[in-house]
Amino acid sequence: MAEKNKKIKARRSYVVAVVMSCLGLIALSASLIAVILGVQPRIALTVSVSVYGAATAALIIVWIVSTVKSRRRSDIGESIFGTITLNFIQKLYMPVVICDELGRIVWYNTALSSKINLRGVLYGKYLDNICDATIERIVKVESERGAEVHFNDGDLGDGATVKETFLAKGFDLESQGKRYSMAIFSDITEIMQANKKIIDDDTVVACAVIDNLDELVQYVQDMYSSAAGEVETILRRHIESIGGVLRTYGHNKFMMLFRAEDLAKFEADRFSMLDEIRNIYVGDTTIPVTVSMGVAKITGTLFEKEKVAQAALDMALQRGGDQVVVKDEEDCEYFGGKTKTMQKRTKVRARVIASELNMLIQKSDNVLVMGHRFADFDALASSIAIARLAKYNGVKAYVICDKNDKNLAGCFESLAKSGEDYTDVFVDKLEAQDLLRSGSLVVVTDVNNIPISEAPDIVNTAKNVVIIDHHRKTAEFNIKPNIVYIEPSASSASELVSEFLEQLLPQGALPKVEADLLYAGIMLDTKKFTHNVGVRTFSSALYLRGENANPLDAEALFKIGVKDFISEAKFESNVVIYKSVIAISLNENDSNSSLARVNAAKAADRMLSIGGVYAAFALCKFEDNVHISARSEGKINVQRILEKLGGGGHFDSAGAMVNGTTIQQALVSLRNAIDEYFEENYS
Repeated sequence: MAEKNKKIKARRSYVVAVVMSCLGLIALSASLIAVILGVQPRIALTVSVSVYGAATAALIIVWIVSTVKSRRRSDIGESIFGTITLNFIQKLYMPVVICDELGRIVWYNTALSSKINLRGVLYGKYLDNICDATIERIVKVESERGAEVHFNDGDLGDGATVKETFLAKGFDLESQGKRYSMAIFSDITEIMQANKKIIDDDTVVACAVIDNLDELVQYVQDMYSSAAGEVETILRRHIESIGGVLRTYGHNKFMMLFRAEDLAKFEADRFSMLDEIRNIYVGDTTIPVTVSMGVAKITGTLFEKEKVAQAALDMALQRGGDQVVVKDEEDCEYFGGKTKTMQKRTKVRARVIASELNMLIQKSDNVLVMGHRFADFDALASSIAIARLAKYNGVKAYVICDKNDKNLAGCFESLAKSGEDYTDVFVDKLEAQDLLRSGSLVVVTDVNNIPISEAPDIVNTAKNVVIIDHHRKTAEFNIKPNIVYIEPSASSASELVSEFLEQLLPQGALPKVEADLLYAGIMLDTKKFTHNVGVRTFSSALYLRGENANPLDAEALFKIGVKDFISEAKFESNVVIYKSVIAISLNENDSNSSLARVNAAKAADRMLSIGGVYAAFALCKFEDNVHISARSEGKINVQRILEKLGGGGHFDSAGAMVNGTTIQQALVSLRNAIDEYFEENYS
């Protein structure tokens, strides 16, 4: 208030001085006129000059005094503010450092000195000499919180018990024409520790199920309870050892609750409980008891975690069981999967799925069916079978495929000779775009990885989608299918759809040519009924034989030309043994046709006949991609190996397509994947 009054008085004095000066000027002018006219005496002129001079002098003095006082107040204010600011920053509990435009330290406060062992002054040094960030990164960091910074271990103060974490905020400054940068460090060590404790103490929900006990005890019912009890004992011991809780629910199902910190321990030993359970056998069986588990590694409510854990368990089962799937917010991690899937004897689930599929078909405007890209006999035959089911229900069906694929030429030729009308059944993916409607049903067979289906855009656009496959599930779907029927224990997609046809079609309704194709699809994926076959496989073959399928006619579809025979021979002439038990073959020809993929699969099959070889991989160049076919005799999970390269399949039969690479680069990637697999499972 006093300062305000002083300003008002100064203004008033200034105004009075101006008024006096103006009056003096008027008086002076009047006196001059009077003297000239002889009206006033000369004394009037003298008085007027004196008055004007005094008024002008007063005006000048007021201006000088007010200006000097104003400048003096400004200088004093700046001086006081500068001193206070400097003292404040010097005594601030947060470390502060100022660097020149070259990034060298020109000033720092005592807080920075107390945080580190200086070992001399820091002037002239660069900021990244004492921490893991440059002044430029701190100033330009995009995060509003600042840059996370740690001081070097050797520079920590004597009182430091842990490596402290700071958030650094940077500012650009300018003084006396020079540019500087300032960084202020805020200690967030306690916050980080508290946050870590919250994360470590978060509750993890896991669900587990004995996935093959029902099949193992069909003939030894009296040992059922004993085997289930052994599994529960092992699980309970592992969970209670870390202070967790295990509860049983349903039939051979378990729910577990434990801390997130302990999940890291399970991951570190790769869920060794699976190996212990795998040592349990029922009676005289040679197949071990196995468990599948789903773990929710997410934040949220217990209800949300339980749903995610169940989804992860479903994926573990769809991948063949005997494994743990740990699912976080973005991805899944897999552990186990060391045993082959045991085929289920019951067809109850197949009957339920067949009924649901039939109802969906009846409600649809049309049905679009497809397999995977570069379709084989199994993909095409299973697609045609679904189209046959739609036709039986009076719904128009189309099979999306590459009509120019040489690998399918024999199939199309057999269909054309059959007398059945397939004129409008086969369409390519461009034609299928015009057939897609809001009421269309899209059925995907022999593949569950949508990006490698024949027409991914159609699958992602359709409202109603059904997925039928026998390969292990590799990832979550971006869409929500109406039906997902993934049965890794089945030999082929042809086996699965044959069971549907047996349930839904009257006897004699399946044309012979289609029965032959389905029979050929089963023969292809079972290596002519020698691998991955079960009771239901032969049951499907029996049904197809009853529908007039002829094994000789199915075998004729596998005949190849001379060029393909020579292409197969190229694989056999370039074989190397890796890690003593794995055979790898290359076809380095850059002008391979699409049939080279089939030849690669055959070459991988034949290499398993080499003594001491447990797994085989055949690589061939096709266009700008490298195709890899893998086969195993049951001791090495080739699916887990090729998943690392973006592929998938079965425990003993898998494939991958490596895009935009050379065959030598793909070979290096394959060897790295094999090394990782051996390190995870045999180290």
